Amino acid sequence: MFTGIITDIGEVLEVERRGDLRARIGCDYDLDGIDLGASIACDGVCLTVVATGSVPRNWFAVEISAETVSKTNIGADGWPEGRRINLERALRVGDELGGHIVSGHVDGVAQVVEVRDEGDSTRVTLEAPAALARFIAPKGSVALNGTSLTVNEVAGARFGVNMIPHTKAVTTWGGVAEGDAVNLEIDTLARYVARLTEAA
Repeated sequence: MFTGIITDIGEVLEVERRGDLRARIGCDYDLDGIDLGASIACDGVCLTVVATGSVPRNWFAVEISAETVSKTNIGADGWPEGRRINLERALRVGDELGGHIVSGHVDGVAQVVEVRDEGDSTRVTLEAPAALARFIAPKGSVALNGTSLTVNEVAGARFGVNMIPHTKAVTTWGGVAEGDAVNLEIDTLARYVARLTEAA
């Protein structure tokens, strides 16, 4: 489980195909604290660490299945080398829950349709897949590329979020552009409320 509070920005150093995709991701984490088998959210995708190293910089490797590729913005050939991605270590008992409960199981890919500066902040409008739009509500939570964000408004399949300067500085959202494909995880509570409503 995760909180959607990004703790590092990683860099894709290498992607290769070994049956599944295998990616090596540069990071600033202390490798002594990362065990093989640990979970790290990479742009919101929960992936398992299968190797670590420190040359030319600290890095960890993950394997990415075809199922994960089909549900995310990773792409058939993997993230391009040099891409910056949001990272978060798994939640530990006793950690502060600063965002919302995030599973790291991406539901689908949303598209950025508008980016507009408002003062020092940036308003981003996205379009969700039709099947997921009903789970997104004003003032509810979503995880976008692993970042816990509050929904400002909803109009059909489109919804808006606001990026404050701090968020833009400590995540990859400072470089957001129209047309970007974004990993979307809907709020777990919204999913269960909808299921209960269907059953009623």
